Amino acid sequence: MTLRRLPEEIVNRIAAGEVVERPASAVKELVENAIDAGATRIDVMIGGGGRELISVSDNGKGMSSDELALCIERHATSKLDDNDLFNISSLGFRGEALPSIGSVSRMTITSRAANTKDGAWMIAVTGGTISPPQPAAGGPGTTAEVRDLFYATPARLKFLKTEQTEQAAITDIVKRLAMAHPQISFSLTHNGRRTLDLAIEQGYLLDAQTARLGAIMGREFGENSIAVNALRGGIGLAGRAGLPTFHRGTAQMQYLFVNGRPVRDKLLHGAVRGAYQEFLSRDRHPVVALFLTIDPHQVDVNVHPAKAEVRFRDAGIIRGLIVSGLRHALAEAGHRSSSTTSAAALGAMRPGGLPFASPSRGHIETAMQFQAPDQVSGFSEPSARFDMPDCAPQTSGDFPLGVARGQLHATYIIAQTDHGIIIVDQHAAHERLVLERMKRHLQSGHAPGQMLLLPEVVDMDEDAVSAVVERAGELATFGLVLEPFGPGAVVVRETPALLGDCDIAGLLRDLADDIIEWGATHSLKEKLEEVCASMACHGSVRAGRQLNATEMNALLREMESTPHSGQCNHGRPTYVELQLADIEKLFGRR
Repeated sequence: MTLRRLPEEIVNRIAAGEVVERPASAVKELVENAIDAGATRIDVMIGGGGRELISVSDNGKGMSSDELALCIERHATSKLDDNDLFNISSLGFRGEALPSIGSVSRMTITSRAANTKDGAWMIAVTGGTISPPQPAAGGPGTTAEVRDLFYATPARLKFLKTEQTEQAAITDIVKRLAMAHPQISFSLTHNGRRTLDLAIEQGYLLDAQTARLGAIMGREFGENSIAVNALRGGIGLAGRAGLPTFHRGTAQMQYLFVNGRPVRDKLLHGAVRGAYQEFLSRDRHPVVALFLTIDPHQVDVNVHPAKAEVRFRDAGIIRGLIVSGLRHALAEAGHRSSSTTSAAALGAMRPGGLPFASPSRGHIETAMQFQAPDQVSGFSEPSARFDMPDCAPQTSGDFPLGVARGQLHATYIIAQTDHGIIIVDQHAAHERLVLERMKRHLQSGHAPGQMLLLPEVVDMDEDAVSAVVERAGELATFGLVLEPFGPGAVVVRETPALLGDCDIAGLLRDLADDIIEWGATHSLKEKLEEVCASMACHGSVRAGRQLNATEMNALLREMESTPHSGQCNHGRPTYVELQLADIEKLFGRR
């Protein structure tokens, strides 16, 4: 076989395979062109999930007949500054999208240049065959219409998903672009039905972005997120981050942008996960919308055909900025917990779930006990371990989490506020408090240990023993002192003082599993949050532990003064707040 140059038609179809993977890819390219054209209004219409019709209309600067003929040539662009591939400020720049789309569809582009007396022009591309521009009717701006996408490559059609799935992908693309450009109005219509309608947001950029995020991500995200604003070395990070208790089962609700460009980048997603790692379990994902602003020379957006990934000159600075920016914002949230937890609790308590039963003498006696918490059995039991001093508040209005009024099932603390009640999971709350105390001690260099009166021998398999013994010096800085005790055991001589009477065997086995998973490449200092979280989990006040009134109020006060105390180390809420007005609705009093 001899070498030969591929026909232009085949070259374009190969390019289409890289750039236009599905209808959403075509929509992305056409909408980005409209944004780059300076449009303030972009209307997207699709039919059949984008297979039958894609139409993108804008009121941008438009094109003359000569520019219209050039725009469908490969590598034709007006968006590169002095041929500098590292100074890209536009969304599109390669000049491949339009010829690629035209090579696998029936495409027409109608455009009229703004601020000119010339009329509109239209050009058609059918399966890569180009018809010359012709005069047409149309106002200033451009309308690109794509019909029968992939008709020229039927094999590609077999890989498309259902109409609903393809529509969802298009909606996601339009939403992401709309988030980054609140100064533009967007609409999306599918099969004649308007599914998205976003007006131009007024005000300063940050205010406009916040308003646009609320319009797209919903009221719940606005109520359960905090502002992020950080700057390092001329690189800016802004946006909003969901509270740890406002999480999802996938990372689909993580919206990341670099210089206004929506990206799905492993580095950025990894930094987000790192910032939340001490708040969420591994199968849960935070909800964020973050906008990174960086000198174009510090980032390469030309590493992926669809420009969905980027490469940073100094990835460490970017990761550090995201992690520190998010953690600072989450610390500012204090003990806030997601409002959705309260809504879920109220939903679970709706009347009708249980049959009505007449009150018996036992029911009445239980109710009388609950009304007099200071005399409920168990409040005089031995004290749990708390660092906070005794505190006896007189009125619930003095404190955000109110005053303890009782304990249910030796697990849940009931507190009264001026506007409702607080239900606290004592184990989850104390787990978070222990974690934060331990972090504070370790920041000063060493966590104090407590010597065991009788050293405890823990049996483990040899791999686990090797893992913890090899890291014995590092574990000692956490207050955990151990040494080998034969081939399949270790002897523990000191445990972290903050943990009190902890589950030593369970703690060692969990730490061994973590150390084996991390391997030798990470020091325990690098995994500080995870080590502390494992320790805190084994040394917290357990469910089933009866607390007296002083201990319960001490726990509430420490929660109020401790960052992140609204969620445990696994992202679950530590407390639920029920407003009095909502409780009254349950009983038909409102």
